Amino acid sequence: MNVLPPRLSVCFTLPAALFLLLGSAVFAAEGWFDFQPPRDNFAADCPLDLRRLNEKVAGEHGGIVAKDGQFVFRDTNQPVRFWAVNGPPDDLEGEDLRRCARLLAKYGVNLVRVHTPIFDKSGEPDLAKVKRAHEIVAALKAEGIYTHFSVYFPLWFTPSAELPWLQGYDGQRHPFAALMFNEQFQAKYRNWLKTLLTTPDEKTGRALLADPAVFGVEIQNEDSFFFWTFDARNIPDPQLRIIESQFGDWLVKKHGSLEAALKSWRSKQLPRDVFDEGRVALRPLWNIANERSLRDQDTAAFLVAAQTDFYQHNVNFLRELGFHGMVTASNWHTASPERFGPLEKLTYMTGDFVDRHGYFECNHKGDNAAWSIRPGHTFSQRSALRFDGSEPGKPKEFVHPVMDPQYNDKPSMISETTFTRPNRYRSEAPLYFAAYGALQDSDAIVHFAFDGAQWQVKPRFWMQQWTLATPAMLAQFPAAALVYRRGLVAPGDVLADVKLNIEELTRLGGTPLPQEASFDELRLKDVPQGAELKPGQRLDPLLHYAGRATIEFTNEPGKVTAVDLQPFVDHERKQILSTTGELRLDYGNGVLVIQSPQAQGVSGDLKAVGKLELPALSIHSDLDLAHIIAVSLDDQPLAKSKRILLQVMTEERPTGFAVEDAGQGVLRITNIGRDPWQVKDMQGTVSLKRPDATRLKVTALDQNGYPGKVLGDAANIELQPTTLYYLISE
Repeated sequence: MNVLPPRLSVCFTLPAALFLLLGSAVFAAEGWFDFQPPRDNFAADCPLDLRRLNEKVAGEHGGIVAKDGQFVFRDTNQPVRFWAVNGPPDDLEGEDLRRCARLLAKYGVNLVRVHTPIFDKSGEPDLAKVKRAHEIVAALKAEGIYTHFSVYFPLWFTPSAELPWLQGYDGQRHPFAALMFNEQFQAKYRNWLKTLLTTPDEKTGRALLADPAVFGVEIQNEDSFFFWTFDARNIPDPQLRIIESQFGDWLVKKHGSLEAALKSWRSKQLPRDVFDEGRVALRPLWNIANERSLRDQDTAAFLVAAQTDFYQHNVNFLRELGFHGMVTASNWHTASPERFGPLEKLTYMTGDFVDRHGYFECNHKGDNAAWSIRPGHTFSQRSALRFDGSEPGKPKEFVHPVMDPQYNDKPSMISETTFTRPNRYRSEAPLYFAAYGALQDSDAIVHFAFDGAQWQVKPRFWMQQWTLATPAMLAQFPAAALVYRRGLVAPGDVLADVKLNIEELTRLGGTPLPQEASFDELRLKDVPQGAELKPGQRLDPLLHYAGRATIEFTNEPGKVTAVDLQPFVDHERKQILSTTGELRLDYGNGVLVIQSPQAQGVSGDLKAVGKLELPALSIHSDLDLAHIIAVSLDDQPLAKSKRILLQVMTEERPTGFAVEDAGQGVLRITNIGRDPWQVKDMQGTVSLKRPDATRLKVTALDQNGYPGKVLGDAANIELQPTTLYYLISE
């Protein structure tokens, strides 16, 4: 689609009357159990409580800086990764907000991206929202959680016809791209940032500008000169004239005159070319990416320069204001991952780190399906572990948000990501992101969206498709956060080092490693297997599942150094082994095996692999979708650890959720369901191979992670149908 509708962060609850209608008791269907954790008192005896991983207060060690390709604490230079969420819920304040922060810290979260406008409908700073920002930062800070601000998204703003600084709008359209070329709009925008960062807190008198708990600021969300929304049909004439004049000025500086530019292009004038007024039209992005004429190449070079200048100007503004936190440019896709993708990232080099967005979708269609789930919508069950195509019956697609090349040795963040509902394979997500995020040494994974803190399905006549407080997502955070934040899976070797010549990129030469570009199974035969790469060829995208990739923008000749993937990627058997040997993906069956010294387990179709023998444990289950992992809680290898968390998950659904067959692998929703969440019964056995396994006790933990019944020893653990967590200890 061309435009993503606004993502909502409103917490909906069931009306009391609906509960009366449904009855006071809701019983789980056979083979499923209700997931309804009681109110958490955050007692000290919770083995999976990860609050200890965070600082006593966020900013304790001077805040965060970027150094040597990583985020580090300013005072200690100690690297830190962020397992994060978008939030908090809009309706929380006071004690409820503080409880929410404590809950997030418990589940391993150490950063929250506050994604909300800081301005009102007329485009003026909203002091009530600034006050809210102070309250959020204080609540999160107390639990060792950093705050990252995202305050502008074009879909949040519909300028009225009365605004003198955004002429041509009518209260119906969003100002796509206008912020990057309209200087009056930019002045308003900088005032938003100044108000947010310099307004003193009513209680402490301190501004956010000086608070080391403020991780960073994002300049803009999901907008770009290189995305489809940058189109003359979306930009009113008064605004289009501004950027056409800027293009004309740029061309005069390069060619001496507009006539000279036209002559060098060996082309005719376009209808919107008005040389007498100094205005030059910009051709549509499709033509620029696909035809790549000399005019198109100049256009691309101009857009790169203009977008880069915009970001650099705002980075400078924040620094001059006295802000010492992290600054990032944006996070958006482009109309051509191969031609425009690297140009977009090139403009991001003005910031401290590189951000991106990406969702694993499930062929979800219907009215307002971009932001809701409703009866009558259709979807497909889609596994990331199998690289299922975006539509049933289509070839496998080798593209996923977790794929994360490193640019110019800068840290990386994915500030919005999730596996969207109602896909049953959504439960693959936490371990998938944790394992491959760690393998690629990604620096921050920000899950979308923590829109409620009460484990609620939250239906009205629709539900959100990215709710995080669910058993498949948040309930799997403890083991996943440990794997990712503690580096229990080691970074892989660099398998591709790509040096991209900047001038060649602006001539639309493209990249052999396009991010977000789908590469299907039928085209793998075109992927070079050795180190020699010819122009126009692409590197095998599966390298991201074996190791890492680095990209450098340079004025030197472009060069690609690639390692032969044959020892790691077996296309015939559909298997990928990481260079560390710690991850093994069988994408034919949809099974991920994790086998590091401190974390071992399996995710996916366990029935397909039978009994699985790992170095420290064996696992067997007949479930076709389950996730079983053991992680050390005391930083010791599993072979020696005295405290081990065993975490188990299957799949989730709302109570009463129902579908019907719509044909060709598509399902139609007939009932979106209601509270509470239900989880499919667990089934299987886990056995530790240690000589002292019979002396290690196994304690079942409740849904909040508190100790319950001692089940026996670790030599043979029979998984309980309704137990997600176990503590294995001396």
